[in-house]
Amino acid sequence: MDRPNIVLINCDDLGYGDLGIYGSKVNKTPTIDAMAAEGMRFTDFYAASPVCSPSRGALLTGCYPPRISFGDFEGNWVLMPGQSVGLNPKETTIAGALKKAGYNTKIIGKWHVGDQQEFLPTEHGFDSYYGLPYSNDMGRQVEDPGPVDNPTIPARIKQLKDRPPLPLLKDNEVIQEQPDLRALTERYAEEAVHFIRDNKDKPFFLYFAHMYVHLPLYAPENLVRNSNNGDYGACVAGVDWVSKVLMHELKKQGIDEDTLVIFTSDNGSRMQNQGGSNGNLRGIKGTTWEGGQRVPCIMRWPGKIPAGTVRSDIISAIDFFPTIASISGAKVPQNTIIDGVDMSPLMFTDEDVPTPRDQFVYYMGNRLEAIRKGKWKLHITRELRPDQRTGVVTENAINEAAGTIPGLFDLEADIGETNNVYHDHSEIVEELSSLAAACREDIGDEAEGVTGKNVRPSGHVDNPDTLTHYNRDHPYIYAEYDKGERG
Repeated sequence: MDRPNIVLINCDDLGYGDLGIYGSKVNKTPTIDAMAAEGMRFTDFYAASPVCSPSRGALLTGCYPPRISFGDFEGNWVLMPGQSVGLNPKETTIAGALKKAGYNTKIIGKWHVGDQQEFLPTEHGFDSYYGLPYSNDMGRQVEDPGPVDNPTIPARIKQLKDRPPLPLLKDNEVIQEQPDLRALTERYAEEAVHFIRDNKDKPFFLYFAHMYVHLPLYAPENLVRNSNNGDYGACVAGVDWVSKVLMHELKKQGIDEDTLVIFTSDNGSRMQNQGGSNGNLRGIKGTTWEGGQRVPCIMRWPGKIPAGTVRSDIISAIDFFPTIASISGAKVPQNTIIDGVDMSPLMFTDEDVPTPRDQFVYYMGNRLEAIRKGKWKLHITRELRPDQRTGVVTENAINEAAGTIPGLFDLEADIGETNNVYHDHSEIVEELSSLAAACREDIGDEAEGVTGKNVRPSGHVDNPDTLTHYNRDHPYIYAEYDKGERG
């Protein structure tokens, strides 16, 4: 096959230290570890944001989140049910480019870049969709009240208490409300198998966006019983099981050697007190320390990608679009700024070759907080932000944000960002500060009050509405939403 099939597996909140091949001693990930042994593992791979909606919009478009006005969403870190904001339909996505190149395209799982009809996957290049339009904690919980009319409750908190039932979509239609979360990943796997079988004779793009390991953590009982790490380990095992299903099906259909499989996560773990791990990295989801954005990335393509290769080159999810376009014959928009670069020169050799990317910038919301070039990372600013679900600045957030600003860290010698050498390398500080200034002028920096010159608008609709509405008399599955966990 001249044009490979593409399977892109994107986990939710899976941390840098959650896989065996990345150092976990408690989670069982034999299939994913084998994928790394049969392919290429990246040690310095970055999600484009430490939270999910900006990260996912960036992955799809190849752009830093502020470039597409995806830094924040009317004051929220991520998109909430029924918001008027979403990924602009004028943006070209990986799926849209591949579809124009003759690929059949499908997304299974979490979307989270807009739940209005204008923003759904079928409006962004996907032929079909099966999954949740946002996070699995954005449905109803057993303790949730009905509509909250108390005018003293802040609007953001009221919105969280008034969440509509969690919708499961097939294409643009809600087919179930409050689906059983313990069974949902198996349903996703079944849908993926059907898609692979239906498209085995033509090129396809499958974007499998896991529900796992976002809170609340619901896994099948057999995985829970066999876990050495509680419900979290069971959910990681669920991710590994799906990978095994997909690998088995590719081989069964005789297309394993015609398929590039990419495995990654949308941001770091926030659940280190519940079993999640960012390894030796500092920080968690929602921070621009390494633990918020450096995540696993494995690429496997038998006969093409040299087996057992480990690369420390800087690479990001924004590079997927131009890289996939390069190897598939798809076209990247010519008159639109894309921040990603073609990383394919790294993929097909185990030799040292010039790296296409030597720098990366870290945004939290619309604030430019850090920049990396080579081994050096300069922290510029950091903001204490209240938890979006409670409106409170938590002790954990204070601890994670603590640190000297400005700060310079040598990530080769100090992966945990513990030794600030800012005052020892003035020339490096000057160089990175200059790069940061150029980035600030290009795509902005809320911390400095700068509006970027090359920012495109997000999508907006009038009169937005949620996909579902709470009905006290509806037979929802409340038994599966009894943990009260939200992440």
